Amino acid sequence: MFILTRVAIGKLRGLDTLNRIPQFSPDYFYWREILPSWLTGSRFWVHFATVALFAIALALNIRRRVLHTQGLDRIICLGSTFFAVPLALFGIQHFTAMKIVVTAVPSWMPAPRFWVYLVGFALIAAALSLITETKDRFTALLVGIMIFLFVLLIYVPGLLAEPHNRFALAVLFRDLSLSGGALALAGTPTARGRTRFAWLAVLGRYYFAVAMLVFGPEHFLHPDFAPGVPLEMQLPSWIPGHVVWAYLTGAVLIACGLCLILNLRARLAAASLGIAFLVLVICIYLPMEIAHPSIAISGQLDYVADTLAMSGAAFLIAGSLTRRTAGAPL
Repeated sequence: MFILTRVAIGKLRGLDTLNRIPQFSPDYFYWREILPSWLTGSRFWVHFATVALFAIALALNIRRRVLHTQGLDRIICLGSTFFAVPLALFGIQHFTAMKIVVTAVPSWMPAPRFWVYLVGFALIAAALSLITETKDRFTALLVGIMIFLFVLLIYVPGLLAEPHNRFALAVLFRDLSLSGGALALAGTPTARGRTRFAWLAVLGRYYFAVAMLVFGPEHFLHPDFAPGVPLEMQLPSWIPGHVVWAYLTGAVLIACGLCLILNLRARLAAASLGIAFLVLVICIYLPMEIAHPSIAISGQLDYVADTLAMSGAAFLIAGSLTRRTAGAPL
């Protein structure tokens, strides 16, 4: 059936496909039928690479930081891992879904494929830098600037073209908040207490806070949509308590966003946001990804990565809001 389908498609396209189809044994089709869909093709390797990188990054972080801290700092330390691994996945998507990503390149920019591959490589390199803590402050500065340029060059024009599209507004503030998390890390003092860009941490906090105040009300207006970053995906029917998830998430985003803006218990507010997004990853987006695995742009894995990156950005902001030495309690 598979070969006949390929032949039919080839005839429809005027192509001689039959001669280019490899002659597979019956066992090949047997295994394709009984194995989960994400275990065949590129989906398996993207999932495998993402999970393996996350496991390595988490192990390094635990050994270097978590075991040497206490209190709330133990989870705040995970911010760089939660932020870096999604960057690597987004970078991989620039290669696996190039034909889709290239459509986002502004029409006035020459050689759009070059920019797609360059950004993909830059995201993967940045993720490795953050995971290994090699020039991580400088890398975070570059990432923050790059994502902010995405906001200016891609999402602002998109919003101006469709001013009543709430999803265009959501992706703009999503990337603005991720830029804020990267800038917060760039402005965070090193272990020796040194930093030349302390003001970047303040700027990053405001970027993130404003995004939370935009996202929060959306959860009360559209409770059937997946919580966190209010994009197009709706919650499946098998997840209970749609309204409860939406209202709780919206309330947390608004309350913590106000605390960040007003600098009232800002560190605790940022950490609470990081925990809230992490809970959404574990309780909503991971089950959705396991039920319907997808590596497509705006697919389930994309939502896992988006929400985990938001959690990481919130923890990075929390980490930038303390002057105490590592290991001190909150």
